[in-house]
Amino acid sequence: MPYLGSEDVVKELKKALCNPHVQADRLRYRNVIQRVIRHMTQGLDMSGVFMEMVKASATVDIVQKKLVYLYMCTYAPLKPDLALLAINTLCKDCSDPNPMVRGLALRSMCSLRMPGVQEYIQQPILNGLRDKASYVRRVAVLGCAKMHNLHGDSEVDGALVNELYSLLRDQDPIVVVNCLRSLEEILKQEGGVVINKPIAHHLLNRMPKLDQWGQAEVLNFLLRYQPRSEEELFDILNLLDSFLKSSSPGVVMGATKLFLILAKKFPHVQTDVLVQVKGPLLAACSSESRELCFAALCHVRQILHSLPGHFSSHYKKFFCSYSEPHYIKLQKVEVLCELVNDENVQQVLEELRGYCTDVSADFAQAAIFAIGGIARTYTDQCVQILTELLGLRQEHITTVVVQTFRDLVWLCPQCTEAVCQALPGCEENIQDSEGKQALIWLLGVHGERIPNAPYVLEDFVENVKSETFPAVKMELLTALLRLFLSRPAECQDMLGRLLHYCIEEEKDMAVRDRGLFYYRLLLAGIDEVKRILCSPKSDPSLGLLEDQAERPVNSWASDFNTLVPVYGKARWATISKYQGAERWGPELPNTASFATPGPLIPEESKETVQELPDSDALMLVPSCQLTAEYFEKTWFSLKVAHQQVFPWRGAVHPDTLQMALQLARSEYSGRPDSLSADTQIQNLSVATLRRWPRWSLARASELV
Repeated sequence: MPYLGSEDVVKELKKALCNPHVQADRLRYRNVIQRVIRHMTQGLDMSGVFMEMVKASATVDIVQKKLVYLYMCTYAPLKPDLALLAINTLCKDCSDPNPMVRGLALRSMCSLRMPGVQEYIQQPILNGLRDKASYVRRVAVLGCAKMHNLHGDSEVDGALVNELYSLLRDQDPIVVVNCLRSLEEILKQEGGVVINKPIAHHLLNRMPKLDQWGQAEVLNFLLRYQPRSEEELFDILNLLDSFLKSSSPGVVMGATKLFLILAKKFPHVQTDVLVQVKGPLLAACSSESRELCFAALCHVRQILHSLPGHFSSHYKKFFCSYSEPHYIKLQKVEVLCELVNDENVQQVLEELRGYCTDVSADFAQAAIFAIGGIARTYTDQCVQILTELLGLRQEHITTVVVQTFRDLVWLCPQCTEAVCQALPGCEENIQDSEGKQALIWLLGVHGERIPNAPYVLEDFVENVKSETFPAVKMELLTALLRLFLSRPAECQDMLGRLLHYCIEEEKDMAVRDRGLFYYRLLLAGIDEVKRILCSPKSDPSLGLLEDQAERPVNSWASDFNTLVPVYGKARWATISKYQGAERWGPELPNTASFATPGPLIPEESKETVQELPDSDALMLVPSCQLTAEYFEKTWFSLKVAHQQVFPWRGAVHPDTLQMALQLARSEYSGRPDSLSADTQIQNLSVATLRRWPRWSLARASELV
């Protein structure tokens, strides 16, 4: 919307543009045009000076022409009756003797977004493809893709495609790269540009003359060519060898991916290539560009899946700096865990130990989890460090250390005694639900080795009514029943009290069902309880936490130099699905209707609805108001016109889901249908929610 006073500004500028004295002075004339552009970018409606700006394009000043062309491209769609003047001016400039003017006019003409412009730009584009000036040819080639987009779903012009294919042998390297991009856009429905043997060899020979951006593009297109013989394959690899030492990370990554794809039948060649790019990758990991550093770290982790210890001799390159952002520190900690060996374990653990007291609680917790991961191989050193961290008596540190101990005693039973000796007293510093669950689990499974285990659990039982997380209550039930089997005299009374509360007073259905199950299990006899709760661990369950086997390079070579290492394969597949035009979603028809007939706006609140003369949009008078009650009634009477499905964004803790259900239940407790909704919510278990692969708006509306 134009700002207040814009009409006066337009009149002033229009008067200045028509002033002969201003037109005679080039600098004054340009300054006035710059004022028009400045007001245009600030949101003022400058369409009133369209005719004067078109006249201002009749100049030899390149800067002034560029400003005027920018103005015309902005306001031509809003002034269709005057846009023909702008098109005629641009067509005339496409024949100017100055190649800069020709290219600028052609680029501006291709930027016009208005119906019927295709018939005017087709001939200038064809003339530009045959222009002597390379700058004009560059613009014309890109204009072909723009013209194709303006045509929409029309058939591909075969003559234009052949012309672009012939321009792949142009002397100007930028024209060659632009041709590849335009052909890719035009032939997108047919699978993109075709790279055959003559084109591939021609592009390989032109590679040294291209700039770094062009080299990266050509390397990406060469992935589509498959050499016909082993001799040709190694000839291509020899030509590409020099690009592995390029100063551009994009070129190095593109050449590496091409090497890995072409040499998929030669694992030793793939290994040699990854050794060569070790230096450029390490340099990128130390880059001042945070984005480049993060992407390089993600690719380093990908390489380590196939070559463990590939960067072990350079482990100090992955030490964190205090000035680095949080996300880079987390990636470096993950890399350090995979580089640990007998020679550097002491140095890496000392470095991680320093991170455990970082001011960022999230980073400190990540460092503790990293020490826990290393503890699977170097148990004694890591348990000693974790025990010392418990002595700090800090809540966020104690919580994560206890969680790490829980996983560690499961995978490394030999450290159980040391963990049990370190646990007494740590319950005072745990307030987080995850930490409580880990501590309760340890007390239940190994309570016979911890003298005060029943008394710690008794404190949890006494405060069970104030516990807000159902997962803690269920863990407490299981742990107390397990401890009852080894220390019955100390646990019998509190177990009875806990079962009575869970069965008679607990409102959460999952906790109540767990309590009923254990009560009936006790009725079946102690032997049955031992058979179920104290059964031996199975090997498949341990496989969930064991280290993954080494993956061959070919399993991820196609994902190299993409965003898959950054986002992950599953998430990137979801993102790619909604990219392009589809991500905006299809235009929805106006299918919404009312369940009961009646006006949307009450008679006492009706105002005149103004219809814009030049568009199909409607503008409502701001003074029109609806009461909250009437809006809610009308909103809930609408039928569903469109259902949008959102992808699941990752794991959510059961406590979070349960809290969401409780919030929904309390939010809708005052509605007439709240009784049935509350019943549905109570009967919906957390396990059912976790099985949902997607969230649906329609499903959510059914629940509440």
